[in-house]
Amino acid sequence: MANYSISAGQIAEGKNVFIRGKLGFAVLARLIEGAELVASDQRKTNNGMSPVGRPHTTATITHAEVQFSDPNNPTLEEQFVSERRYDSPKRPETGPNYSIDSKGSTTLPVIAIPSLKGDGTYDQDESGQELAQGLDVTLVLRTYKPKNFNNRGLALEQVIVHETPRYYSAGGIDQAELAARGIVLNGTPRPVQVALAPAATVPVATEVEDGLSFPAPQPTSAPVAMAEQDPVQGALATAAGVPAPVTAPAQPETLEEKLARLESENASLKNAGSPVGPGPWDGSGPEQQAGISYQA
Repeated sequence: MANYSISAGQIAEGKNVFIRGKLGFAVLARLIEGAELVASDQRKTNNGMSPVGRPHTTATITHAEVQFSDPNNPTLEEQFVSERRYDSPKRPETGPNYSIDSKGSTTLPVIAIPSLKGDGTYDQDESGQELAQGLDVTLVLRTYKPKNFNNRGLALEQVIVHETPRYYSAGGIDQAELAARGIVLNGTPRPVQVALAPAATVPVATEVEDGLSFPAPQPTSAPVAMAEQDPVQGALATAAGVPAPVTAPAQPETLEEKLARLESENASLKNAGSPVGPGPWDGSGPEQQAGISYQA
């Protein structure tokens, strides 16, 4: 554990300290909270650091140098911050580093960028985007006294950008995060374009219903009336492997044709013999007279 000459109990509250460097990693446009806070605290614990435990913003700068108001007579607060710079064992080329987790849960740090007027003034950045790695920035810190604690803390009040702002791309990977895990890339990674294969032709569109895919209804021609097929002929044709002949549908009878057909059927029934064989009145027996007679 580092030995410091200035403790948190020695500094006064309400003082400002300016420290300048190259932005290594920052989350300034939103609070780290919820599941992200849990994951961040777990990483800190795994690396032997104290978890933050509260929603916060964070910033890390490399090549960090405190901007003393009087280099010959630095304040206790300036000395306090300067002593808490550290060297990265994995990236010694970054010089002294400084990190702060600002636990203010109601406001975000003010980000000031050079004015487009070019007159040396600054405007507040209201883009809502995260600043990119490598920007030349000054962190403006403020000392405060936490509730129920005698020691003083540090809050990140402002970030002054000393060049045209660049912003972090949400689709990329922050190199400082990789470096913190011992992964250092030589040069700047470039996205690799993927050669896409031609899209396959889908002959029939589909419709989705209740999560299932069905063929979409296709336009059809008007229905064609099929002639009634004799079942025996159809079966024989199917067995022979040849198309069965199609019989034209019968025309409906007219009323006159139906009456004529019924009279013809009645006449044929009258002239027909007994269904059970020759009878006594079919001419094979003795001749009978008309009417009904009884024989003794």
